[in-house]
Amino acid sequence: MATYNKKGKKPSSKEEKRTKVEEESTTAEVFNTLDEGAGRTEAWVANNQKYIYIIVGLAAVIVLGYLGFQKFIQEPKEAEAANEMFQAQQYFDTALAGTGTQADSLYNMSITGGEGKYGFLDIIDNYGSTKAANLAHYYAGFAYLNTNSYQEAIDQLEDFKSDDEILAALAVGGIGDAFLQLDQPEEALKYYDKAASMRSNEFTAPKFLLKATITAIQLGKGEQASKYLNRIKDEFSTSPEANQVPVYLGRAQAMK
Repeated sequence: MATYNKKGKKPSSKEEKRTKVEEESTTAEVFNTLDEGAGRTEAWVANNQKYIYIIVGLAAVIVLGYLGFQKFIQEPKEAEAANEMFQAQQYFDTALAGTGTQADSLYNMSITGGEGKYGFLDIIDNYGSTKAANLAHYYAGFAYLNTNSYQEAIDQLEDFKSDDEILAALAVGGIGDAFLQLDQPEEALKYYDKAASMRSNEFTAPKFLLKATITAIQLGKGEQASKYLNRIKDEFSTSPEANQVPVYLGRAQAMK
């Protein structure tokens, strides 16, 4: 029959007494250690209370300062920058729809300003920490690209930072366009490849895959061109670029 010790039962043997004494001793030692640790902590807090208050106070000042900066300085600056950039964007959009010297003139006005209004470079210089200034790098880059100022286009587009599904890839692809115009197809291919890999949407990916294809063929890289074309065919079969796959695929395969 199984046996058990009743609660509060006194140890009956020497072994049980010894075990009980050891358990009580260990328990007491644990509590003594905890008490000593708590005591040291309390003593440390008491001795360093002044510094603790200073650290907490500084943290509060930093948090409140950041919130105040965002609310009373950064947000109004963002709104002001967006408002100031409106005219430059108007010049840019009108230039896109135009041609020839008129379009060039409008692109230049979008870059440097006109009629007393800021251009994209002014926005960058005066509102450098804002979203508008970042977007101004994008617009200025393409304005330079469309006016054959290719190195300036590269400089501006490299400074543009975005996670946007479309704009991020377009900026990188625009750098590729500029390098191609500078007769640096190897660099152009590198940026087309990067732009095509950044996003998988139906607009930018096939667009830059095809540009990468054409550039790879120009460089005599038939196998690489075939990979780009097969990706268009497999992943973006409904895109306009897919219609051109058979033409370029034949050329690429003939180079192997």
